[in-house]
Amino acid sequence: MRPLDSLPPTEALEIENGLKLVPRMKLTLTINPATPSATKPIDEWQLKRALTDFLKTSLSVPITVPEEDLEIRRFRDLKKRKRDDPVAHGNLFIRDFEFLHKTRRKNADEETDVNVLEKQLSDWKKYIVEKMDGIELNLEGVKYKLSVAIPISDDFEKMRKDWEEFYAFGNRGYSRGKQEPDTIVIKGVPSRWFAEPRVSSKPSMLVTHTVFSTFGKIRNLNVAEDDDPGKDADEDGGDIISGLHCKIVVQFEKYREFYNTLKVLCGRSLQKQGSQLKADYEVTWDKDGFFWDSRNQAEEKSNRMPLKTARQYRSETSRHEVYSSQLAADHSRRKRFKE
Repeated sequence: MRPLDSLPPTEALEIENGLKLVPRMKLTLTINPATPSATKPIDEWQLKRALTDFLKTSLSVPITVPEEDLEIRRFRDLKKRKRDDPVAHGNLFIRDFEFLHKTRRKNADEETDVNVLEKQLSDWKKYIVEKMDGIELNLEGVKYKLSVAIPISDDFEKMRKDWEEFYAFGNRGYSRGKQEPDTIVIKGVPSRWFAEPRVSSKPSMLVTHTVFSTFGKIRNLNVAEDDDPGKDADEDGGDIISGLHCKIVVQFEKYREFYNTLKVLCGRSLQKQGSQLKADYEVTWDKDGFFWDSRNQAEEKSNRMPLKTARQYRSETSRHEVYSSQLAADHSRRKRFKE
């Protein structure tokens, strides 16, 4: 596998177990009625058509988005929504970055290293957001306002600034002097892609370790089924089927391995050899001390045990002493009475 720090942001990366990381741009979409009092259900098909037409005709480079890469989810009960609540939201995925390669060929005399490509892609993402954010869509006489943003899980520079600020000002002392993150959290990958074939459909620790050890030396690893509905609980789109997705938490030995891995995972989707499905996972860094908490709970428990035993012993001794003194007092009273 090629060095991670030399991988251009628009190129795919093949990893272990027939898996491949493919580049993407993810935008979150929020749709509000232009008139807050509107309660008419939004037509998803018309909304999708209006957005795809905009991408084809209103940008400097026409973009064609397949239907499966534009997700729109309506909120279930519009009558219960508050005045300023959206009527729907969704995600837009752009996966074709050929136009950037064409730009590179036109400017062959320019330096086209990884940093230059990252800057070009970042500028283009900002351009797309600026063009789409705030536009009005007229659907059957009802006007809607579109809000567009790049989620933080797809913005590596924003995450990097977040952890720098966190360790500088707000780590609450839990890290005991640690000034750099080392743990990545990934949600929304298919469990079966990390399972042992013909053994189980549940994610395997062994398979997961094999996949992520290609990025660097692993200190700790946790993988478990992830059925948390999150925001989807209030949306149309069917019930969540248990066990389909998993959550992976991986802690690396070195900060540099954590850094390069998170940077490569950010802005990419996972694809399995022989499958057309793309897993549009979410990735972030662990600010809650996932492994630190579990390790320290065990340590604190073991440290408290002798203290508890000592206190229990002292308490029992004290009770025994009180009981003995009472017996002695009663015996002396009975003795005086007999005399």
